Amino acid sequence: MTKSELIDAIAGRGELTKARAELVVNCIFDAMTEALQRGEGIEIRGFGSFTVRPYKPYSGRNPRTGQPVPVPAKRLPFFKVGKELKELVNQSRAFAITGGKDDEDDDDDDDIDEDE
Repeated sequence: MTKSELIDAIAGRGELTKARAELVVNCIFDAMTEALQRGEGIEIRGFGSFTVRPYKPYSGRNPRTGQPVPVPAKRLPFFKVGKELKELVNQSRAFAITGGKDDEDDDDDDDIDEDE
């Protein structure tokens, strides 16, 4: 779902104009961004939580040249899925998982334990 699709969904469900729905979406994203910039966490019950994780500086490598490159310390947002959302997504396993080869037989997987 893109931001414009989210705006359309909110406008349709809330009987709002698209302009008003866009204002609502932008206000929510702005408030969340500002909270994370201040280092605060965001917890949305049933959905998940956003936190800011600090990372120490380290020495990386340029993949083209192999030369060491210093990577400075940074803080990055981290999302942890809530229990209810995790269960809802997991229940949707009845839908096909894309990206794999669905038309092949799985007879070659005899060595996999089905209890896992």
